[in-house]
Amino acid sequence: MPPESPHPAVERDAPAHASPPPIETPLHALHLRLGARMVPFAGHAMPLHYPAGVLKEHLRAREAAGLFDVSHMGRIVVTAGSGAEAAAALERLIPIDILGLPQGRQRYGFLTDEAGGIRDDLMVARLDDRLILVVNAANKAADLAHLRANLPGGVRAAELPGALLALQGPRAEASLARLAPDVAALRFMEVRETRILGAPATVSRSGYTGEDGFEIALPADEAEPVAEALLADPDVLPVGLGARDSLRLEAGLCLHGADIDRDTDPVEAGLAFAIPPARRRGGVREGGFPGAERILGALERGPERRRVGLLPQGRAPVRAGAPLYAAEAGGEPVGHVTSGGFGPSLGAPVAMGYLPASLAEPGRTVFAELRGQRLALAIARLPFVPARFKRG
Repeated sequence: MPPESPHPAVERDAPAHASPPPIETPLHALHLRLGARMVPFAGHAMPLHYPAGVLKEHLRAREAAGLFDVSHMGRIVVTAGSGAEAAAALERLIPIDILGLPQGRQRYGFLTDEAGGIRDDLMVARLDDRLILVVNAANKAADLAHLRANLPGGVRAAELPGALLALQGPRAEASLARLAPDVAALRFMEVRETRILGAPATVSRSGYTGEDGFEIALPADEAEPVAEALLADPDVLPVGLGARDSLRLEAGLCLHGADIDRDTDPVEAGLAFAIPPARRRGGVREGGFPGAERILGALERGPERRRVGLLPQGRAPVRAGAPLYAAEAGGEPVGHVTSGGFGPSLGAPVAMGYLPASLAEPGRTVFAELRGQRLALAIARLPFVPARFKRG
C-alpha cells in the first residue's frame, strides 16, 4: 500500500464514482457501538482500531486475547460425489496433499498460476465430504471464478454466507470454552462443527497472529450475540485491522498482494513447507498443478531470491516499496521491502522483503533508502515473535 495510506493494511480512498459503497459485515453495528474507526478495505467497511488504539489491541492479543471481525474473508465449499473426488480435483489447482487430509483437519496452501505464481494463499479444511476453503477478501470473487472454470464437471464450488470471527491469544481457549467447552480439545489446524449459544458454528484452531486461537464461522444473524458474549470476558479486547497487520508481520506471515502475488513463487516466498513429498519430484502424485515446472525446479535447485526478515537500525519503520541495497553507498537496488512497520511486542521496527539468495543469510547487513538516506537493516530469521500454537 502507498505510504500515505493511514495504515499499510488499508486501501487508499478512491473517488466516489470509482467503486460501490463498502459492504458492511454482520458485525457493523457492533463496531460502531464500540467506537471503531471504520475504513474501506477489500471492498468492505472494516474497523481499523477501537478507542484503546492499535498498540493496546496488539499487546492484548499477545498477552490475553483479541477478537477480530474477519467476515470480509471468503469461504468457499467444494463438493462432488465423494470427498475423494473433490480432493483429487482440487489437487489439480493447489500443490498440497488434499487427498491425504484427514477429516476434521485443515492445511495451508495456495492457488498457483501457469507461471508458478501465487494467485492466492488459503486454508483448506475437510469436513465429511466437503472441502471448505478460506481465501483472501480481495481475491474471493476471482478465486471462485477460477475454481468454477477449472474444476471438472461434477465438482461444485460455491460461496458460503455468514460471519467469520477470529479469537486470538493465550487466553483464547479459556474464553471460547466458556461458551463451547468442546473446543478446548482441538489442537492446531483441527476443525469441528459445534454450537455456540445455540448457533451452529464451524470452529478451527488457527489464525494469522502467531498466537494460539480460533476462527469461528457463524450464521450472519448469530454473530453479534456470540461476539458480545466473548467481549464480556475482561480478557478479550476487540482488535482492528491495524493490529491484525502488526501481529501477522511480527509472526513473519505473508500478506497476499504485498509479500506474495502472481510474480512470486512459493519457494522464494519461504512457503515450500506446504508442498509435501507426495507432490514433489518422485512423489506419488508429482506435479499436476499449474506452474509445476517452475515450482518443482525451484525446490530442486533452490530459489534465486528469498523472502527475509529485516530489523531496521533505530526507531524509524521502513515501509513497503523501499529499495534495498547491498552497500551503504552506490550501486543498484538488489531487492525491496514488501511489508514494514513497528513491532509493538519487540518495541522496535520490523520488516520483510526479498533479496538475492546469495545475500539473504541471517546476520548480514543491507540498506534501505529512507527519505534520501540509507538506513542499515540486519537480516533476521523469521518469525520475529515465536509462534505459540497448541500442537500437543
